[in-house]
Amino acid sequence: MKQFGAVLAVAALATGLSQTAFAADTNKDIDRLAKAKMVIDEVEGVPDKGIPQTILAGASCVVVIPGLKKGAFVVGGEYGKGVATCRTGHGWSGPVFVKLEGGSFGFQIGGQSTDLVLVAMNKGGLDRMLHDKFKIGGDAAAAAGPVGRNAQASTDIELHAEFLTYSRSRGLFAGIDLNGAVISQDGDDTRAIYGSDIPYATVLGGSTPVPEAAKPFVRTVSRYFVVSKDNH
Repeated sequence: MKQFGAVLAVAALATGLSQTAFAADTNKDIDRLAKAKMVIDEVEGVPDKGIPQTILAGASCVVVIPGLKKGAFVVGGEYGKGVATCRTGHGWSGPVFVKLEGGSFGFQIGGQSTDLVLVAMNKGGLDRMLHDKFKIGGDAAAAAGPVGRNAQASTDIELHAEFLTYSRSRGLFAGIDLNGAVISQDGDDTRAIYGSDIPYATVLGGSTPVPEAAKPFVRTVSRYFVVSKDNH
């Protein structure tokens, strides 16, 4: 009986630790969603320096990776984690969690925090998001995105770039070359926020309800990435 009781105690401890770890993962996910929402709000809060309206209206998916640090670049590990959502026939999808790593970014970020925003502009970009991982500039054509609410993207960018890429550091927002970087699924964090394994294609296709914790982020994307009357 003593041995049986010990087994039960160990099992209970393991369950408690598992639940604690799950709660910690969920809290980190919620924090990342809040930071991603803040990035979009702050970028679009400056009309003359934000993403052009033509880009906002034509976007198929949006990826936000908040708070990259220089240390990650130095050690060559994960560059950052973020969230992605895609436009569906009934609004924007629930978010999935992604990782960005590798690549040569062609700029020095110094010691400041840097946010990344990637915008998928067409069906090709959307298809890339539905797969396990892809390399920017390799598997998916990308270009530094134009800046300025009323700016017009060049014909070349609109026709050929599957992704437009942006960075923001110290309040400055500009297009950036992310060629060589790899975006992959962050299955553990996505599982934590949804409570089970759900295929990315199912979530980004809009078949999965948006978790309560993710609604502020999705609402913010919906507010800015909208087709205006001028784009009809």
